[in-house]
Amino acid sequence: MRHCTCRSVFLFFIQIRLSSESILSMPESDEQLIERVRASDNEAFRLLFEKYQPILFRNVLHNVRDADAAHDIVQETFVRVWRNRISLQSNLSLLAYLFRISRNLTLDQAKHREVRRRLEESLPQSSPSAQDDPEASLQLNMLEEKLSEVVRTKLPARCREIFLLSRMEGMSNAEISAHLGVSVKTVENQITRALKVLRRHLRMYTMSF
Repeated sequence: MRHCTCRSVFLFFIQIRLSSESILSMPESDEQLIERVRASDNEAFRLLFEKYQPILFRNVLHNVRDADAAHDIVQETFVRVWRNRISLQSNLSLLAYLFRISRNLTLDQAKHREVRRRLEESLPQSSPSAQDDPEASLQLNMLEEKLSEVVRTKLPARCREIFLLSRMEGMSNAEISAHLGVSVKTVENQITRALKVLRRHLRMYTMSF
């Protein structure tokens, strides 16, 4: 009888130990990981990244149809999450938050492409015969000089800075916004303003081509 009692007690403690180990080995919930991220825990952020990066990448790729662009958008999405980690709310869906950020970045990229397209259309393209035609070559040189002059003298400082970051550095609206600490809407408005100024001052040059 005593032997049975000891065996029962032994099994009871084994069950407790196994239950404790099982509880300790259970993966943390998103809520727990988010609270750790809010406290600047890199490991918790890594776990959330590994969990949601593949899902987010597939979603973005479906929208942009470009793997490199999708990778850039996903990376920037998680950068923004980390940068704004203090504002994370553990009771809200992290995936929905990721989708919202990536969707806004995708829209920014589309607008950036459209701005670049409009700018390229507003400026003349050098013709294949320009190098063989002294007059055409002279006109192109004059256009380049005038373009530099307009950008340097006719655009306000902030407008010029944003335009050059967009046109010369190839930065997206979102990247310029983060770089300068201004809103994306401000970036869009300044680029539109720069294009209007360029078209107005270069009209006589573009008409000759």
